[in-house]
Amino acid sequence: MAPRLYFSNWWANDTRKGTPVVVKMEKPNYSVVEIEDPDAAFMPMEKTREKNAKQVTWVLLLKAHRAVGCVAWIATLFWRLLGTINKRLVFRQDVSMATEKLGKGKLLLAVIKGFLATSLTILAFEIVAYFMGWHYFQNPSLHIPRTSDIQGLLHLVYVTWLSIRADYIAPPVQALSKFCVALFLIQSADRMILSLGCFWIKYNKIKPRIEGDPFKSDDVQGSGYVYPMVLVQIPMCNEREVYRQSISAVCQLDWPKDRLLIQVLDDSDDESIQYLIKEEVDTWNRRGINIIYRHRLIRTGYKAGNLNSAMSCEYVKAYEFVAIFDADFQPNPDFLKQTVPHFKDNPELGLVQARWAFVNKDENLLTRLQDINLCFHFEVEQQVNGMFLNFFGFNGTAGVWRIKALEESGGWLERTTVEDMDIAVRAHLNGWKFFFLNDVKVLCEVPESYEAYRKQQHRWHSGPMQLFRLCLPAILTSKIALWKKANLILLFFLLRKLILPFYSFTLFCIILPLTMFVPEAELPVWVVCYVPVFMSFLNILPAPKSFPFIVPYLLFENTMSVTKFNAMVSGLFQLGSSYEWVVTKKAGRSSESDLLAAAGRDSKTTTNQYQILRGASESELAELNEQREVAPICVKKVNKIYRKELTLAFLLLAACIRSLLSAQGVHFYFLLFQGVTFLLVGLDLIGEQMS
Repeated sequence: MAPRLYFSNWWANDTRKGTPVVVKMEKPNYSVVEIEDPDAAFMPMEKTREKNAKQVTWVLLLKAHRAVGCVAWIATLFWRLLGTINKRLVFRQDVSMATEKLGKGKLLLAVIKGFLATSLTILAFEIVAYFMGWHYFQNPSLHIPRTSDIQGLLHLVYVTWLSIRADYIAPPVQALSKFCVALFLIQSADRMILSLGCFWIKYNKIKPRIEGDPFKSDDVQGSGYVYPMVLVQIPMCNEREVYRQSISAVCQLDWPKDRLLIQVLDDSDDESIQYLIKEEVDTWNRRGINIIYRHRLIRTGYKAGNLNSAMSCEYVKAYEFVAIFDADFQPNPDFLKQTVPHFKDNPELGLVQARWAFVNKDENLLTRLQDINLCFHFEVEQQVNGMFLNFFGFNGTAGVWRIKALEESGGWLERTTVEDMDIAVRAHLNGWKFFFLNDVKVLCEVPESYEAYRKQQHRWHSGPMQLFRLCLPAILTSKIALWKKANLILLFFLLRKLILPFYSFTLFCIILPLTMFVPEAELPVWVVCYVPVFMSFLNILPAPKSFPFIVPYLLFENTMSVTKFNAMVSGLFQLGSSYEWVVTKKAGRSSESDLLAAAGRDSKTTTNQYQILRGASESELAELNEQREVAPICVKKVNKIYRKELTLAFLLLAACIRSLLSAQGVHFYFLLFQGVTFLLVGLDLIGEQMS
C-alpha cells in the first residue's frame, strides 16, 4: 500500500509541548508505543454529530441553486456583451461612422461570434471529459492511440480515397474534359478564321467606300448632294454625369439644320436630372438647333420601350434615317457625312454601324482589359462579318438605321434586354444588309468599376440566350438561304453566345482546379498553355499596346466566365435575372472638361485643344475657365478588388503552374514570362495609386 503523505506537516508551525517519551519493556509481550504529545493522550474524544438525509438534500439544493445562478449570470453577461457589440458595429448606435464601413463591422461581429461559439464548444467538451473520467493519469484504462495506429488509419483512408477517385470520380471528369476540349478547339478555329479574314481585309484594303465626293456642289450637272431627312435619338436614364456633353456633341453635327431633328429621350425618374436635361435642351433650342425633349409618363420596356415610343410620333414619318447615340457617346461633326451617303444607291442596306473609341481605356487595369476585348470585337468580329456576310449584331448605339428597315422588321420590341441584337436578327431575316465602318469612330467610355462591368456583362450574355429561344422558330421558317440560317444558329448564337461561356467556365474554372486533386484527369499542356496563349495573342493583335497584360487578361477572362456562365443559364432557362436591366454607371470620363484637362496636362497644341472643345457648351466652357483659376484638388483613386474573383484567379494560376511543372522544358520560360508580366502589372497599379 502506498504510504500516505501528510502535506500539512510541510507548513504547520505547531510547537511540541514536553519531550517525547519512549517506553521499552524487557519482555517482548508488549509493543513499542511512541507518543507524539503527552497531552494528546489525555484529551477527551469529541462526539461526532450525525446528519440526516433531509439536511444533505437541502445543502445540495442550495449548492445547485448557486451554480445555476452563476451560469445564468455569465450567460446574461455574454448576451449583453454581444448586444452591445452588435449595436456598435452593425447599427452604429452612439457611434457616427461612414455607411460604407458597415460591412467590416458585420465581418468583425461574425468573427467574434464564431470565436465565442468555438470557445463554448471546447469548454463543454472539457466539462464532459472531466465528468466521464477521460483523464489519462487518473484513468489508466483509457486507450490513447499510438503514432502507428494513426498512420495506419490515415493510410487506410488514403487508399480508400484513391480507389474511389480512380473508379468513380476520374472517369466522368475525363469525359467532361474531353468534351470541353473539343468545344475549345472548335471555338479557337472560329477565332482563327476570323483573324485570317481580318488579315485579308487589311492586306487588300477592303472596306465600304463612297463613290466620288457626294458633297461637291461644282459637279458636271451642277446639282449638289440632296441631304436626306435624318432623325437623331439620344436615349438616356439618370445620366447626370454625361448628358451635357452628349447633347452638345450631337447638336454640332455638320448637317443642314432643316434636314435634322434631335430627340432627347429622357427616362430619368429623378426630377432634378429631368430639369437639368430640359434646361440644356432649351439652351440649344434657343441657338437655332432643332431639338426636342421627350419624357415618358409610363416607363416600360427600358430602352426598347423608350425608342419605340419616340418612333410612334407623327412627325417621324417625314424622316428617312435615324441615328442612335447613347448618353456617353460623342460623335464627330462629320459623322453623318461619313455614314449616310453609304445608303445612296444601296436600297438593300438597312444599317451602317460605326466603331467605338474609348477615352478612358488607360484609366485602370479593368479598362485596359476591356479595351482588349472590345478592340477584337470591332476590329475582327464586326468587320469580318460585315464584309463577308453583310450581317453582325447591332451594338445599340453609334449606328444609322433606315427607318423603312426598322418598320418592316417589326420595330423595337420589349421582349428582351438586348433590343439591339433583336432588331438586327429580325432585319437580317427580312433580307436587309449591314455595313460596318471601322474607320469611323465615336468617343465613349467603358465601365471603370467592376460592379458596373459585371452588371453590363450579365445583360450582354443573358439577353442573347433569351433572344435565341424566341427567334429560333422564326429563323427556321424564314426564307433566307440555308447557310445564313446555319450561321445564325450554329455560329452567331450557339458557338459565340452559348458554347464560349460554357466551356470556359467548365474547363478552366472546374476541371483545371480539380486536376490538382484528381491527377488522372490532368489536362495536356497544350490545352493549359499553348492554345490559350496563342488565342490571347490573336485577341491582343488589334490592341498591340496591351501586350504586357496578356497573363492578367487570361486570368480575367477565366474568372469572368463565372458571371457569363451564370448569365447564359439565366437567359437560356428564362430565370428572373434574365429580365434585369441596370443602367451602366458612367464616371463622366468622356466629358469635354476631362478631355480638356488631359490635353492641358499633355501640353497639346492649340489646334488639338480647338478640336477637343468642339462639343463643349457655353455653360461648360465657363466652368472650365473658373477651374483654371482654382488649384486642382487631387483625389486618390481606389480600385476595388473583389476577393472572390481574385481568389479564383490565383487558384487558376496555381493549377496552370502545376500543369506546366509536370511538362518538361517549358515551365521555366513560361514562369519567367509570368513573373515579368506581373511585375509590369504591379508597377502599373502602383503608378495609378500614386497618381
